[in-house]
Amino acid sequence: MQSIVDTEPRGERSSRSIETKKDLAEFREHLKEVTESAAFRGSHRSAQFLKYICEQAIAGNLHSLKERAIGVELFGRPPAYDTGEDAIVRVTASDVRKRLSHYYLSSAGWSSSELRIHLPVGSYVPEFARDIRDAVEPKIGETIPESVSPEAPSTDTTKPEAHLDPPTGFLRSAKSWLMIAIGVACLCLLALLLSIRSSTQEPASRASVLPWSVFFADKHVPLLVTSDPNIAEIQGLTAQPVSVSDYANQIYVPNTASLSPEMIHFTRDILRGDKAASVDTPIVAGIAELAAVNASRINVRAARDLHFSDLDTDGNLIFLGSPRTDPWTSLFDEQLDFRFIYDGASRQEVIQNVRPHPDEPAEYVPTAKGFATGQSFATVSFVRNPNHAGHVLILAGANAEGTKAAGELVTNPSSLASALQRCGIRSSSAASDAVEHFQILLHLRMMAGSPTAFDVATCHILP
Repeated sequence: MQSIVDTEPRGERSSRSIETKKDLAEFREHLKEVTESAAFRGSHRSAQFLKYICEQAIAGNLHSLKERAIGVELFGRPPAYDTGEDAIVRVTASDVRKRLSHYYLSSAGWSSSELRIHLPVGSYVPEFARDIRDAVEPKIGETIPESVSPEAPSTDTTKPEAHLDPPTGFLRSAKSWLMIAIGVACLCLLALLLSIRSSTQEPASRASVLPWSVFFADKHVPLLVTSDPNIAEIQGLTAQPVSVSDYANQIYVPNTASLSPEMIHFTRDILRGDKAASVDTPIVAGIAELAAVNASRINVRAARDLHFSDLDTDGNLIFLGSPRTDPWTSLFDEQLDFRFIYDGASRQEVIQNVRPHPDEPAEYVPTAKGFATGQSFATVSFVRNPNHAGHVLILAGANAEGTKAAGELVTNPSSLASALQRCGIRSSSAASDAVEHFQILLHLRMMAGSPTAFDVATCHILP
């Protein structure tokens, strides 16, 4: 094997830790352990990405580790695709860095091996090291610690939490997440302001279709609740579901006794930020634009900032995300025909059809996990807020792309009106007592992790 030598500039090279066949075998075994760990189990796409860039780096094919080359070879993009519009490589690389941090900060990753894989920010060339101190200094947004003790961390879960001292990496990560959260909040605000401005400059047709005909005619300002990707991340790492009761009481890790001290610290570190899902921002902007065109406005809150008392209102509510990313939505399950259920065996959400119409299946199972090609599903649910005069709109997908598709449908009034008409739903009533509540099930065709198209699979008028 040709060794990787330190002759390339930083960001275009790998570490010189792989010099013999024994080194190669050890690192490949370590790569297998990493990609099969809990940190990567929830994303086939990120695991395949890490395998691909590591094998290309080991083989010395550094010319293949460019954004466009990876997009073409790994994700099946056409050679002339627009990397500015399609950020799949950058997004996946960012996710890989985060998952590597998760792995090395977990008890398994910390004690199992002295080997380390590091993906520098701004580069797709991995670096290999025999000790975390040999790796490149972590950059803002990464949580790889500066050093690691030669002894395995204690797994004594009876140790009082107050005595758990976080390592330097966690403190650095907390500041990083805070900066990221502030940046995301600024971007969301900017998107809202730009969307409102563009709507006043280029007026669109007024929304006379449900649910907007009701929402914007009401004296109450609709409350839009964004999803909580942090809580979905924690559930994936700990394999512990978070009920809406736990979530409302701010119990985000219900059973800490079953976790290592390192994992407890890591979950706390995740919760110090309040990240917004990337798909939420354009949906919020689209709804804000509709509100502006209809001489209305919306209030926006993060799911983790919500309380039960906020739902005790006659105003209208909009939720983004499935119960996995927004536990509040499970409060309305009893009204729904299509309900999201987390399947532990396949580690994904499936949609149960609790009142199937003739020729409808009882369950809709996504087949496009990670960046696989297949199908996925999403729902647009419009229901009553129980015991109140207001209504609730829930936009949820089995994956982020599904939530995005649901948002695209409802923020295009003409497309939404056509979908409701095909379903036999009266779409234009603004009288609250005459409103028909409904669910639309969307079917997404996925190619290498990205939706190529979506359509209405079926719809139900709710009792």
